[in-house]
Amino acid sequence: MEGPTPVSALIHAATMVTAGVFLVARMSPLYELAPAAGEVVIIVGSVTAFFAATVGLVQNDIKRVIAYSTCSQLGYMFVAMGVGAYGAGMFHLFTHAFFKALLFLGSGSVIHAMSDEQDIRKMGGLAPHIRATWLVMLIGTLSLTGFPYTAGFFSKDAIIESAFASQAGAAHFAFVLLVVAAFCTSFYSWRLMFLTFHGKPRARPDVMSHVHESPQVMLVPLYILAAGALLAGIIFAAYFIGHDEVQFWAQSIFRGSENKVIEEIHHVPAWVEWSPFVAMVLGFALAYQFYIRRTDLPGKLAEQHWPLYQFLLNKWYFDELYDFLFVNPAKWLGRFLWKKGDGWLIDGFGPDGVSAWVVDVTQRVVSLQTGYLFHYAFAMLIGVAALVTWFMFGSAH
Repeated sequence: MEGPTPVSALIHAATMVTAGVFLVARMSPLYELAPAAGEVVIIVGSVTAFFAATVGLVQNDIKRVIAYSTCSQLGYMFVAMGVGAYGAGMFHLFTHAFFKALLFLGSGSVIHAMSDEQDIRKMGGLAPHIRATWLVMLIGTLSLTGFPYTAGFFSKDAIIESAFASQAGAAHFAFVLLVVAAFCTSFYSWRLMFLTFHGKPRARPDVMSHVHESPQVMLVPLYILAAGALLAGIIFAAYFIGHDEVQFWAQSIFRGSENKVIEEIHHVPAWVEWSPFVAMVLGFALAYQFYIRRTDLPGKLAEQHWPLYQFLLNKWYFDELYDFLFVNPAKWLGRFLWKKGDGWLIDGFGPDGVSAWVVDVTQRVVSLQTGYLFHYAFAMLIGVAALVTWFMFGSAH
């Protein structure tokens, strides 16, 4: 996220970040034979989806909102893997690549138009000035939130339905969290759209005067991704989770004889099918109320629930927790080994100690070489006297 926006798009959308999902799908033989491991994947995935979605509610950096959205969507994918719906998980990875890359590159177009500004609180009213960017961001948002017949609708709904249909112990827990995360996803996605493109401009006049649409070299990739975000679900649903999925996956994934999740998602109750759509509509309605109709409400709500707001703004204090548990102890251990182990013990009694001892001895020896003749004569006389004394005592015995 901190790098150039095209790099963010590549990493978050379809490559490094999602590599673990592909790995779990390819390791399906192991997970099919180890249901307890699948339960762990379900729990971690659903909690991740919920956690990242709640954090995304209050982020103000346009790329950071999308980055936490990626984390949340990864949670969805892993829930699918945990319940054995490997095809649904890979389908969401596939569709997510389109709409998430679209959102990242679209945010890059916004940042370019806003003279490198990334804070959505300093935007607003951009839609008339960058209409093409607004349109592709709208398509990406619709797909991310699961608007009917977009790519995200087919894949995300399939995961939520597979969580309900699964017989795994943690699956229904995951189903609830995923529906709540769908509501949060809709809210923060439309919050980003409303704060960025609608309402009154909140940028400085000199920034607004330079707002301009991106060149075609930036927009053409967005058009291609927008087509994928709209059509990939319709075109590929039959292959990933539909009637051709057995032939499509063939030997790529393994499913035990009892794994009928992909079949069962087509027979869930109607209210389960409708639950993601209802969550999406509620999220949109709340975001519209907060950021179009009553723009004073978010600030008041943040003041009333200040601890909760800070908790979400600081990402559940995971960074501070990691610092306390891992970073600070590692720093203390490293400093101790550096100062005491390396500095005092090894260097003190090793190279530094020996060299200091040699220097000390040589300095003492050098101090004996004064250069005065009478000192040398005196030392010679002492030596002669010592020799005479030695011989005298030797002859006496």
